[in-house]
Amino acid sequence: MFRICFLLVLKIILLFVFPLISQAGQKVNWAQLNPLLKSSSSITNSGNPDDETECLLCHEKYIKAFGKTKHARVYSKGNKKVLGSSCETCHGPMLRHLKGKTRKERERSVISFKNISSRQKNLICLQCHEKAKNLFWRGSTHDRMEVSCNECHHVSSRRTRRKYFINENPDKVCFQCHRIQQAKLQRTSHMPLREGKMTCSNCHNPHGGSGPSQLNHATVTETCTSCHTEKRGPLIWEHAPVRESCITCHDPHGSNFPSLLKLKVPYLCQQCHMSSFHSSLLMDSSDLSSASEFMVGKGCLNCHSRIHGSNHPSGRRFQR
Repeated sequence: MFRICFLLVLKIILLFVFPLISQAGQKVNWAQLNPLLKSSSSITNSGNPDDETECLLCHEKYIKAFGKTKHARVYSKGNKKVLGSSCETCHGPMLRHLKGKTRKERERSVISFKNISSRQKNLICLQCHEKAKNLFWRGSTHDRMEVSCNECHHVSSRRTRRKYFINENPDKVCFQCHRIQQAKLQRTSHMPLREGKMTCSNCHNPHGGSGPSQLNHATVTETCTSCHTEKRGPLIWEHAPVRESCITCHDPHGSNFPSLLKLKVPYLCQQCHMSSFHSSLLMDSSDLSSASEFMVGKGCLNCHSRIHGSNHPSGRRFQR
């Protein structure tokens, strides 16, 4: 039995994980991005050391700004070359660009991020950034929507203190597109993003993930219980919708009801428990004695206080 399980796991790794790892660090085929680069070569192979600094003649301000970034420091430390030669890492082989006789010829014989598609920009970034949390980028929601790296990150200059975000507040980067989630955070019961106690990336991996909605974990419940450990279990008596998914009852981004509930209790409970054990109909003042559990305080939770599950031997109905 153990051998069968081991072989099954090994097969999964070979079929799914290994192809992803083998893609990491793939070099860009510059000729596919720009056919004019097919006949161009690297300035480091030209034999002329001055070619490596010639970029500074036209792009001095741009290159000096780039020199203050982590990208420049990593490149110079790892390759031990002058700053100008690092341009080829993202803009392709530069020799034809430097030797161009006219301005039009020089502009056409280089990769400019203004003239390529989102997917082509991302291929350039994935030369180095397709490991760790970026491993699942290919095929992720943002990849399919053709979101480019530079829509969230500044690459060539340092404008924020962390991770090259285009905004000092990383949540505002997400809110460029996710306006509905931003609006939900303004509700009375909300995730603590407004107070700066967490960020979107605490739950989501914007570069892709194995779970739904690019979550950091495989399921919604695993994501929630990574913080709310008291709800994790295992429990003797489990509430089926709780074990299935937390978002059955809660709206994780914000709600106008307590504890991020989608509806107020008992209306939320009555979506499933329509006629179980006692009447689910709302009652008026003529019968307050039997309606008290619905009309007062937390409704169903007045009695069923262990609604997420119970470890008590007599907690079948989540009352203890």
